[in-house]
Amino acid sequence: MLRSPFTVITLLVSGWAIVAFLVWPNANLLIETFFPDGAFSGSAIERLLSSERALRSLGNSVLLAFALAISTNVVGVFIVLVTRYFRIAGSRILWLGYATTLIYGGIVLAAGYRFVYGDDGIITSLLVGWFPDMDPQWFQGFPAVLMVMTLATTTNHLLFLSPAIAKLDFQMIEAARNLGAGDGTILWRIVLPALRPMLFAVTILSFLTGLGALSAPQVLGGRDFQTIAPMILSFATSATSRDIAALLAVILGLVTIAMLAILTRIERGGTYFSLSKISTPLQRQRIRNPFVNVAVHAVAYVLFAVYLLPVLLIVLYSFADSAAIQTGTLALDRLSLDNYVRVLSQGSALRPFLVSVVYSALAAAIAVLAMLVLTRIIVRHRNAITTALEYLLHIPWILPAAMIALGLIMSYDHPNPLVGGAVLTGTAVILLIAFVIAKIPFTLRLMKAAYLGVNTALEEAAALLGAGTFTIYRRIIVPVVLPTAAAVFALNFNSLLDDYDTAVFLAHPLYQPLGLVIQAAAAGSVDIDARANTFVYTVLLMIITGVTMWLVYGRATRKDRRRRVRRAGPSSQAPTPVEAGVTSEVVR
Repeated sequence: MLRSPFTVITLLVSGWAIVAFLVWPNANLLIETFFPDGAFSGSAIERLLSSERALRSLGNSVLLAFALAISTNVVGVFIVLVTRYFRIAGSRILWLGYATTLIYGGIVLAAGYRFVYGDDGIITSLLVGWFPDMDPQWFQGFPAVLMVMTLATTTNHLLFLSPAIAKLDFQMIEAARNLGAGDGTILWRIVLPALRPMLFAVTILSFLTGLGALSAPQVLGGRDFQTIAPMILSFATSATSRDIAALLAVILGLVTIAMLAILTRIERGGTYFSLSKISTPLQRQRIRNPFVNVAVHAVAYVLFAVYLLPVLLIVLYSFADSAAIQTGTLALDRLSLDNYVRVLSQGSALRPFLVSVVYSALAAAIAVLAMLVLTRIIVRHRNAITTALEYLLHIPWILPAAMIALGLIMSYDHPNPLVGGAVLTGTAVILLIAFVIAKIPFTLRLMKAAYLGVNTALEEAAALLGAGTFTIYRRIIVPVVLPTAAAVFALNFNSLLDDYDTAVFLAHPLYQPLGLVIQAAAAGSVDIDARANTFVYTVLLMIITGVTMWLVYGRATRKDRRRRVRRAGPSSQAPTPVEAGVTSEVVR
């Protein structure tokens, strides 16, 4: 029973927020699309079917989603194997290169590759100088979008497949080798099946990422390859074509839900069982075939160069003057700190950075504080009301950002009683609301895991000693879950800094965040210093992201290593959290 007035008030406020910002905008989008005058109308469907451009974008989105699901797995599995499974020279350095996409992504990554390989990019300028007949627009369209998005989404493999590799039973690999199995057989019959559960998960993520892609197709797609999300943005800017944008958003949402259900059903079709306990840590495997060994090393270092080159050039050109950037030249006498001084000292240049920092910090803090309270209620009081709230809070995970943004625009472009008769569209607060919405499911899942990990004996002991509910929560529960809350805040803040997919729909003209500024610079529609400023923005973002990743993951890993070494003794070599596993799961 919900007896606490605070709990009842929290649930009422949460219910209002869910209805106002999660349920009603999406329901209203459907109503405005199919019942514009109170009666069913198929005019939006007819206009969509008559638009060759819109239909082509639908096909391009599906094509990109399927292609990305395949290419990301091929590249992702390869880089995990060469950094965690095979004995490759310089594997630690290779991992650092592959992990560069952890510190920059989205519009920043797409713009970075556009600056390097685009028609006026650094590498393209050099190649055209050497080969005058070369097409300067070679890096655009479907191949360019697929390549950039493939490199960007392999971060899921680095984060999730590496622990799965660590769960392999090394004794099983040794037994297979003793029975005469070759490297290929072991890889195909033992290693890859063990990765299959996690591969399903990252495949779903890759597919959904490709289906709702916006920044990469808009920056690199050119005229011949545009997907649904850029078309939604294009149609949404005009009142006469907003119904087509809404219908495209609805189709994108339906396809996302359908494919998520299908892939989840396929995943559940497998049989998962524990095979054995790991008695010895996994040891890196030597590739015994010399030709295969050389080929794997070559491919690994080529990929390393592809991953690392944009980062190095962005850092170098952040110190170059605008003229050097325009001509693609790089010389020591053209490098200085002038760009950094201009960005950090001029209000107009620093403003987008500060706007992004403020938006990200506020959205991350609101999401964490809200879920810190609401998740506690959901975990403590399991009933129909809290279960329904939990399911509704996952809506942003199953609907694309374009659909949520368009729903907010169409629902609050006029006085609405759900928000006290206010008009939110065109204000600065609507983007903040969208940012909070986007981070609610992720924050909810991690905070729920943190609360479920709290030892209930501590609460019972405090209650027996006479502590009240609020005292128990403040003195016992909060200190336990606070590290998780801090980590979630850092990750949310980090991911929102360069957001473009949501900001492009909802940003206020006077409060333009970094994502929009970087996209404008990539499109070449700004002054000569803007590209230099963009390089500085990118470096600053990478520094902030790198520090955040170290605070969230690096410090914990080092502490865990020291703890394991102390427990094992000075003569033992303790495995890292990534290398340590408890059980091995095999799919058949």
